[in-house]
Amino acid sequence: MSRLAVFFFLACMSLFTPLYGWNKPTHMVTGAIAYRELQTTNPQLASRVVAILRQHPNYQQLWASKLADPSLSEDDRNQYLFMLAARWPDDIRGNAYDHPTWHYINYVYAPEQGIARTDTSLATGENILQAFAMNRQILRSNAPDSAKAIALCWLFHLAGDVHMPLHTTALIDKQFPEGDRGGNLFKIKVLMSSQTINLHSFWDGMLLGADDYQSARNLAVQVRKAVHRDQLPQLGKQDITSWSRESFQLAQDNAYRSNTLSAGTDQEGAVLPADYVATVKPIAQRQVALAGYRLADELSADLAN
Repeated sequence: MSRLAVFFFLACMSLFTPLYGWNKPTHMVTGAIAYRELQTTNPQLASRVVAILRQHPNYQQLWASKLADPSLSEDDRNQYLFMLAARWPDDIRGNAYDHPTWHYINYVYAPEQGIARTDTSLATGENILQAFAMNRQILRSNAPDSAKAIALCWLFHLAGDVHMPLHTTALIDKQFPEGDRGGNLFKIKVLMSSQTINLHSFWDGMLLGADDYQSARNLAVQVRKAVHRDQLPQLGKQDITSWSRESFQLAQDNAYRSNTLSAGTDQEGAVLPADYVATVKPIAQRQVALAGYRLADELSADLAN
């Protein structure tokens, strides 16, 4: 396939297939990490974010009953609110607040053609970089707190999504001439005896499946203990474009293993290499930690005044 053909296929690729980033429990972990970071370093700011989120138009409908759990302390409730906010854009799929193309950007990875580009991407409508910038602008504006609460939810969520490597990548090759849609068409099995799933789904749920408060909070505690800030020199890059490029590189090197990972069919996924899970799980854990820390830093910058 020529380079021209690659970009023709990109232009023709479907615009309407929703791509999920980390699953809902993993987004909750990101929110919990961000809360604990703020509560430790700037509790006044954490309280301010909580106050804004309580003005969310869906607060009573979606969150109030969960937060009323008598077993939760006030600190638990505040942390839980951050967690619920982080998953909200996935909870409202299909309603008026939904923006399917906001969750990702498709940088071009066409290894058979020697193409790996971040200076251009598939035109899918407003992408994750544009959405993040728009919602930051709302948060920094004089908009009412109800609008800022919606913007906060998107910032929470998109900070998580952009750290999921397959949310930045469109693999183009002979098997996927129109792209693999961020691994959604890339069929695999974890074990020979496992059911066929797609690579995107595997990465989505690699770290956690249960979406209850305790499970997500406990994983957040484990991740913060395992991945400290001083282990992450890239934390100094406080812009989402840099984050997306980091994820794109991880997709190439680790998710697709430099184009050595094989894809199967809908009927029979290709079995992952024996060391794949053990190799990529710490990478996923580090990405979730990065997302939580960077989200806390972003909130500190955007709500400093």
